[in-house]
Amino acid sequence: MNDYIDQLIDLAIAEDIGDGDHTSLSCIPDNEQGQVQLLVKEKGILAGVEITERIIKKIDPNLKIEIFIKDGTRIKPGDIAFKISGSVISILQAERLLLNFMQRMSGIATQTAGYADLIKDLPTKVLDTRKTTPGLRHIEKLAVETGGGTNHRMGLYDMIMLKDNHIDFAGGVEKAVLKVNEYLKQKNKDIKIEVEVRNFKELEEVLRVGRINRIMLDNFTVEDTKKAVKIISGKYEVESSGGITLDTLRSYAECGVDFISVGALTHQIKSLDLSLKAI
Repeated sequence: MNDYIDQLIDLAIAEDIGDGDHTSLSCIPDNEQGQVQLLVKEKGILAGVEITERIIKKIDPNLKIEIFIKDGTRIKPGDIAFKISGSVISILQAERLLLNFMQRMSGIATQTAGYADLIKDLPTKVLDTRKTTPGLRHIEKLAVETGGGTNHRMGLYDMIMLKDNHIDFAGGVEKAVLKVNEYLKQKNKDIKIEVEVRNFKELEEVLRVGRINRIMLDNFTVEDTKKAVKIISGKYEVESSGGITLDTLRSYAECGVDFISVGALTHQIKSLDLSLKAI
């Protein structure tokens, strides 16, 4: 992940600076030194401080950062998260880059904490999904973890997930599961298999076939989820998914499911209001 994030930061720098920050270069002396501080303007969970450290090192290794608040900390308006000192031109070049990362990551972490806090006394874990901004998945999933959530699969490569379209195109649950097991055997791969079920008929078929690790109950009601958990009886991990909101999250968790996946953690978020101000 670290190499991927470094490449992402390099791309972001190239995208923003291009052949030079002509605004700063034209009106700020080359040797001008200064200091800025990150001002929190909205309540939430801070995320992206470690990314900021990597950004400023790439912009200018001589920039210094003094951190007062770490990632994952609850913040409020008026808090000062860190100070950066050094070349003013370098600081101005880093300003928007680090704010773009931190505001979005803090928004995701804050959103995630809102869900995770509701069931923190229960064993159920809140999962993210692949509903992320293209190119920013590693960053956004890192923010989910910072906010107290748990990462699902990172992509299509680290877990098998048989969803409705896979099952329909494969000719049904049994055929899909058997084909997947044969494929993993041929490729000598050891990755978990999850199957999405849309009704009790498909659930019964999955239980009959077996050879999987997790069952996803897609768009089941709370009452049907309770019934399904009882039927599965601990034989496999159970995940609830589909339109689960802050209002319904705890009801699903109390059914005894192991996981609840929430796409809104990353694709329906509001960036947190942060500002970099000169001292």
